Amino acid sequence: MNTQELVITWATPVFFILIGLEMWLARRRGLAIYRSGDAVNSLALGVISQIVAVFTKVLTIGIYAWCVEHLALLQLPADRVWVWLAALLLYDFLYYWLHRGGHEINILWAAHVVHHQSEHYNLTTALRQTASGALLSWIFYLPMAVLGIPLQVFVVVALIDLLYQFWVHTELVGRLGWYDRVFCSPSNHRAHHAVNDRYLDRNYGGILILWDRLFGTFIEEDDGDPPVYGTRAPLRSWNPLWANTEVYWATARDAWYARRWRDKLLIWIKPPGWRPPDVAARFPKPAFDIRRERFAPPLPRGVVVYGLAQFAVLLAMATHFLSLGASANLPVLLAYAGYLLASLYGLGLLMEGRATGRRLELARLLLTALIPWFGHGWFGMTHPDFGLALALALWSMLSMLALIHKERLGVFVD
Repeated sequence: MNTQELVITWATPVFFILIGLEMWLARRRGLAIYRSGDAVNSLALGVISQIVAVFTKVLTIGIYAWCVEHLALLQLPADRVWVWLAALLLYDFLYYWLHRGGHEINILWAAHVVHHQSEHYNLTTALRQTASGALLSWIFYLPMAVLGIPLQVFVVVALIDLLYQFWVHTELVGRLGWYDRVFCSPSNHRAHHAVNDRYLDRNYGGILILWDRLFGTFIEEDDGDPPVYGTRAPLRSWNPLWANTEVYWATARDAWYARRWRDKLLIWIKPPGWRPPDVAARFPKPAFDIRRERFAPPLPRGVVVYGLAQFAVLLAMATHFLSLGASANLPVLLAYAGYLLASLYGLGLLMEGRATGRRLELARLLLTALIPWFGHGWFGMTHPDFGLALALALWSMLSMLALIHKERLGVFVD
């Protein structure tokens, strides 16, 4: 497990404690800022981003390590405070441009959109991260390697910038006076996540909001125009795999139907929402309605509790997966990752109340019970563990009985 994975793994319990605290405070204040399906979907997307990160280290860290070794103009020391401060400042500056590009260039938006799909704004939204961002984001940080920022410094300041942004995803913290004018704050970031005309594509700063003030992208939150969250092409699904691919698919489809080769290429680099005129005429999309109802399929409390319990188990499995990142062989990691992705996909459909989700969940539970017995242990375990195998079998059996009971009540529909 590398430094980034280790820190995030240890920080995860803190995240959940703060999420629980936010839920408790919101309930005391009579605020409905959480929906179970939305929260599970956001957390599942965070889990998937960490799973995929195990396989994209060569992009996020490997390329940087090569560049700082072979292309660096300077050899900066890793034991000087000024190097760390300069690296953090430079990283935040480059993050601003990556983040801004994620809203102004369609292929970058296809990755970044995941973070904006939630129609609620709470601390689980902070953990809603893309699985495909590593494909292009590394390009923006190459100047740090060329300047000679050591790899270990780069990794740590990247973590600091990422972890800082967790707390700004809340509606419970109001204006903070001078702080709002200098730093990214909850008020500033609420405006960033809003789809109101006033707020669209503003406030990109990660730690400092000064970059937005400097480059003309700052907007102050207005109490007279409260933020409405989500995207202008709402996801309307708890399917985490579709969440990661919806914009890629829509863009590829429009590129396929475009008659001019120029438009087939432009659609990837134009701002989000741009479509070739001939495609827009042949396949019109409904106008954006800011007053639309939030996506919230009705589910009985029992199914919600079931979904939360299964997600908790999958979260523990994902933590185990991350611990194997540096030791297990590639086939084991791929098989384990496939199991987790399929499980989160099925759980998402289940939380939508779909019968397909119930069938996939039953198949997953059966597989979960059988793997330890016929696979000579769980993923990554060299010696069979009878206690673990028995526990997984019992858990799977009880879960299947609960699902079958819900089916008899007519809870799930296609």
